[in-house]
Amino acid sequence: MGKSKTKNQKKSRAVANHVAEESYGAVPHSFVFHRGQIGKNVAQLILDMRKVLEPYTAESLKVRKKNVLKDFVAIAGPLGVTHFMIFSKTTIIRSPYLSFQYCLIKDVVSSLKKHRMHEQQFTHHPLLILNNFGSDGMHVKLMATMFQNMFPSINVHKVSLNNIKRCVLLSYNPASQEIDFRHYSLKVVPVGMSRGVKKLMQEKFPNMSKFEDISELLMKGANLSESEAEQDGDHNITELPQVYSGRGNMASQQSAVRLTEIGPRMTLQLVKIQEGMGEGNIIYHSIISKTEEEIQEILNRKETQLKEKEDRKKKQELNVARKKQKREEHKKKSVEGIKRKRAEAEEDSEVEDPGMQEDQAAAVESDDEVEYYRQAVGEEPDEDMFPSTKKRKLSPGKSLRKDKDSKSPQSSGGRRRNMSCKICCAQIPTHSPGKLIKSSAAQTP
Repeated sequence: MGKSKTKNQKKSRAVANHVAEESYGAVPHSFVFHRGQIGKNVAQLILDMRKVLEPYTAESLKVRKKNVLKDFVAIAGPLGVTHFMIFSKTTIIRSPYLSFQYCLIKDVVSSLKKHRMHEQQFTHHPLLILNNFGSDGMHVKLMATMFQNMFPSINVHKVSLNNIKRCVLLSYNPASQEIDFRHYSLKVVPVGMSRGVKKLMQEKFPNMSKFEDISELLMKGANLSESEAEQDGDHNITELPQVYSGRGNMASQQSAVRLTEIGPRMTLQLVKIQEGMGEGNIIYHSIISKTEEEIQEILNRKETQLKEKEDRKKKQELNVARKKQKREEHKKKSVEGIKRKRAEAEEDSEVEDPGMQEDQAAAVESDDEVEYYRQAVGEEPDEDMFPSTKKRKLSPGKSLRKDKDSKSPQSSGGRRRNMSCKICCAQIPTHSPGKLIKSSAAQTP
């Protein structure tokens, strides 16, 4: 088993993780996606631009047809996204808008004899280089500020040179008002030695089968391809302040910085600058120009629209509040009505049931008929002659149905048959034999 971490190790790791999270959240993040219908080349260009902006971009962002711009704005805040790069048929970036021409990474790489591109180059953000953006003009300065804020800033005194593997070059042409976008891979090699010595320092050892002595390789540099010819000069030779990855790149030594284009390649042209997410005022337009009166009229119209919108919003809020108040009043009245009905039901339950009085009156009438039969005939009536009286006596205060069901547990069909019998029995007292006997006795002399 490995040794458990001490308290100092755990604390230092927690502090390092916290610092890493803060530094990661402080740099700008971006979304690269499209709006509307696009072709397969523009779709590939979107993937290439995500590659350029790595690692601080959503490289696997999925966009559906039903997604709107508000969906991306809603998730941009929690994820710390600061910039949107939106591609469509006519525009690439909103606020400001840019029209462009482009070449994909595959097109650039296929035109090179040798290309230098690997996955380790995209673990760190590229170095941004701006050229000729110091000319006068508010729109030029705004473009420069926008491009600078899209990439993380660096501290030249603390940055590690081994983290700089790529660079993005943006060159502005004041005559044509176009911006050239280029993406390069960096390679640093030592200078001041022959091509043969450089060949020996590489991983692949040169073929020396044609040499009689190694001095021929060091002095003449034969058997080397034209692509390995010396290309360095004063324009790319510098003194390294730090040790750089690669053989022979030592601090305070002369080394040459070589750039290899890896794409994509674009030519951009500014069309207009607009505030907000495509809904604000137009600050600059390269094609349409307006006078001060027209601008003032547009601002007044915009202000009127905003005022009308605010009035509609207030009116809608008042309507919502009034409807809510009506609902509360209706709810209150409903609750009061329910309580009142419950109180009435409780009062009715305390009063005697009139149905019970009718049953009692029928029972009294039946008892009178039995007594009259005894006096007229002088005998006790048979049990089947007045069945209702007997049943009431056996189970006073209970209905015949309940008494019958409790005494005879039968099937559902049997219950229905008994129910029909009970109904017939309930009709018997209205045509009871007692009344018939009474009428016949009155007619006898």
